[in-house]
Amino acid sequence: MHSLGSCCLKGPVTQDRPWWGRPSRKGRKPVPTSDPSIRSDLVARVRQQIAEGTYDTPERWEAALDRLTRVLQLS
Repeated sequence: MHSLGSCCLKGPVTQDRPWWGRPSRKGRKPVPTSDPSIRSDLVARVRQQIAEGTYDTPERWEAALDRLTRVLQLS
C-alpha cells in the first residue's frame, strides 16, 4: 500500500492550497460588508457560537435531519 500523505488529497482537506484561506495570526479575516446579501452580524454571531461550542443544539440537529430526510425522499 502506498502512503501518499495529506498533500496528495484533493480539496480543502489538505490545507496545502493557496485558496484554503488560512486564518491570519491576528485572527479571522473580517466578513466582507460590500455584499448586501451577507448578514455580517449573523456571521459574526454564528462564528462566536461555534467558537464557544454552543451552536450545535439538539433542536438544530433535529431540524437538519428532518430537512435531509425530506431531500432524500424527493430523490
